[in-house]
Amino acid sequence: MQLHAHRRTVTSNIDMTPMIDVVFQLILFFLVSTTFAVMPGISLNLPSSSTAQSTTMSGITITADKDGGLWFNDTAVTFETLGGELAAYDTKDKKREEIPITLEADSEVTNGTIVQIFDVIRENGFSAVDLRTKQK
Repeated sequence: MQLHAHRRTVTSNIDMTPMIDVVFQLILFFLVSTTFAVMPGISLNLPSSSTAQSTTMSGITITADKDGGLWFNDTAVTFETLGGELAAYDTKDKKREEIPITLEADSEVTNGTIVQIFDVIRENGFSAVDLRTKQK
């Protein structure tokens, strides 16, 4: 009597559905947890310029509104405390002259106020200032 061994061929199927679910969940997690550049909730009417050039936002942003409000990044400050904020700013081993400051001033802010801001900036060793405008 001869016995024939029957060999079964086993085929394996890889179900990709769980892996695709994990990938989509990771994508969703990274999209939700990503921080975006948040602009302060200050209503400004920026002056327009036909020669305005696009620049990247620097680490320091000083904002002046038409009502006399002054902000250092997202923190409300006064002219007296602005100098202290600039003096305490961590330059991360860079020279202060090399760190650009973006100045956002409402179109109704007086030149005197802008000159005061420039004076405080220069008194603290910063010299590179970008004046933010909107394109005409």
